[in-house]
Amino acid sequence: MNVITISDPQSGSSAKIAVDLGFNCYAFHSMISNDLGVDVLEAADDFPGGAYRPSGRGIPILFPFPNRIANGQYQWNGKSYQIPPERAGHDPNGNAIHGFCLDRAWRVVDEGPSHVTGQFQLSVDAPDRRDLWPADFILEIRYTVKQSSLRADIRIANPSDEPLPWGFGTHPYFQLPLSLDSRAEQCLVEVPCAESWELIDCLPTGRRLPVDEKTDLREGEYFGLAKFDDVLTGLPQNVPEQTMAIWDEPAGLRLVQRCDSLFREIVVYTPPGRSAVCLEPYTCVMNAINLEGGESATGWRTLAPGAELHTWIDIACERIMA
Repeated sequence: MNVITISDPQSGSSAKIAVDLGFNCYAFHSMISNDLGVDVLEAADDFPGGAYRPSGRGIPILFPFPNRIANGQYQWNGKSYQIPPERAGHDPNGNAIHGFCLDRAWRVVDEGPSHVTGQFQLSVDAPDRRDLWPADFILEIRYTVKQSSLRADIRIANPSDEPLPWGFGTHPYFQLPLSLDSRAEQCLVEVPCAESWELIDCLPTGRRLPVDEKTDLREGEYFGLAKFDDVLTGLPQNVPEQTMAIWDEPAGLRLVQRCDSLFREIVVYTPPGRSAVCLEPYTCVMNAINLEGGESATGWRTLAPGAELHTWIDIACERIMA
């Protein structure tokens, strides 16, 4: 059980990362002031031991595809690929799910008191899955705790001679409420998306629809009034970052997740029977590799041989200003 704890000596905020289980940051204690801290993520203390689904707690990292590929099948550059259940994760409907990185050990390549960097290379860290994807890849995550925030700096690199098709996402489980003095059903979930993807059996049909009464979270919806399993899109354009939040008004607190404007889809999910909500930023919609329209329609991207890309996600708790 390889767990690394990082902390900010000034604020006291801290995070724990399960290196051998997908470099999953499964605990983040955000210190807003000397006497006020929030346990942000939902995960059991023994999560690194492997008794739970790797995708079911903390912040699972989803790459080279977030969420699902229909039936685990796709074509790329004239070649057909099949991701079989015995070699990677699948859902009950037989769809490949959540990529190749979240259930394998990563390598720590840099570490300090308040930061740690993990690296995953497909050909090195999951060689049995290398033939399931058209190109090799390197994914690097640097977690840093500073003041009341947890920041993930993300580097995606293509060491291959072939173009790398890819989509990236995270699957954070945010614990509700933010204070023992309030209740989960009093928390307001806010996501600034104007559209949603039409889904059939958890897969997009290719149609984007205006948000309706159930999926319009631009002014927020209380956790206790709705259950979510939706893929939202239509985020604000021409902005430097995207912002979504959970407001715990009785506690006078809010949790804010900010990310690079490269992220264009937000999956909102409430796991059954749990006081938690997932706000999952994706760079593309699920099953994008099989949808028509290319990058502009689905967010599916290609990284040239030898190229790399950088992006980021930041999570913080803060007081609600009166």
